Amino acid sequence: MGGAVSAGEDNDELIDNLVEADYIKSPLVERVFRAVDRADYYADGCKENAYRDLAWKQGNLHLSAPCIYSEVLESLLLEPGLSFLNLGSGTGYLSTVAGLILGPYGVNHGVELHEDVVLYARRKVGEFMRGTEALDEHEFCEPRFVVGNCLALDPGRRYDRVYCGASCPPEHCAFVKGLVKVGGILVMPFNDQLVQVKRTGESSWQEKNILPVSFAMLVQPSSRDPVQEVTLPDYQPGSLQALSRTRIRRVLRQLLEREHPSLGQVRRATPAAKKKKQQLRRRVQRIVIPIFEESDDSSSHPEQSNDEERRPGTNEGTPNGEDPMEVSDPRKRAAQDSDAEARFGGGAVAYRSGNPSVVWKRVAFDELNLQLVGLESDAAPVPAEAASGGSS
Repeated sequence: MGGAVSAGEDNDELIDNLVEADYIKSPLVERVFRAVDRADYYADGCKENAYRDLAWKQGNLHLSAPCIYSEVLESLLLEPGLSFLNLGSGTGYLSTVAGLILGPYGVNHGVELHEDVVLYARRKVGEFMRGTEALDEHEFCEPRFVVGNCLALDPGRRYDRVYCGASCPPEHCAFVKGLVKVGGILVMPFNDQLVQVKRTGESSWQEKNILPVSFAMLVQPSSRDPVQEVTLPDYQPGSLQALSRTRIRRVLRQLLEREHPSLGQVRRATPAAKKKKQQLRRRVQRIVIPIFEESDDSSSHPEQSNDEERRPGTNEGTPNGEDPMEVSDPRKRAAQDSDAEARFGGGAVAYRSGNPSVVWKRVAFDELNLQLVGLESDAAPVPAEAASGGSS
């Protein structure tokens, strides 16, 4: 499931695309998704597709597509101070994002079948809390994860919001719905639809289909191998130290936002900036072209042919014995580029080889129009228009 929006180059660009496609609708959801880099929850060596709208799975680790998480968080309608239960909490990514909305007085619990995934999630959340600047902008409810089968939970525990990250078998729907408080919301995949279920009474519900999805089925307890009942963490307020730190940060943040209102605004790339960025990705900036020319000096070397004078794979006949495209010393490259900018106004670099029959021209092209803009030879610099005409 996924592929509904274009890939991004980074987390912010991915969120821009989700906003433009209307998967992310509210400013609050947008801010918290920007605050948690999706790639940080990928395993090392697997991050190349982190900003694509695709699900990811490696072993027991799994992340749903960004468009799915966007719809889930919008449909949960999280608020500060609520209790949240994530069934199939996986890497901890969604629980981390949710924690930035729930704040210090909320409850943030996750249940995961595989112990190695719980350890992974705890490590990732710890890295987030130690290395992020998001905690200066948001108040956080740290997720707490337990190992177990979510169909073996104590049915007496209820939460304001529940998300089930796997398709629920029909025979277990009543059990999962029972984990939600009256007035609460459950979001889960059911019959190939992502469904929002609002509990309006002890035995009354309102259901709404959100979008078509395809999820794996919840792992059901086996009668031959009964599972142990899962004990959820107790509701515990934060320590006095943590609550004091949160309060101080809140006061400082309010003072800063009062003096600098723009700090609280979501920063998005403007359409013009995004268009320019896309053009730069496609732009051909520099090309080196070997051009063989007739010269007066060639008559003095009749025994040599042009091909012999500049053999492929050698650096003979180039300035200082070095191929212009293979100058390894960055200071030399900088000096060459600086000299070219002085001659041609920047962008175009050209070289005359020591071999009189070979001219190495390093040229630049204007955007995608492929117009030659600079050229150098032993004589005076050739005007751009003349060079353009000669190169054809």
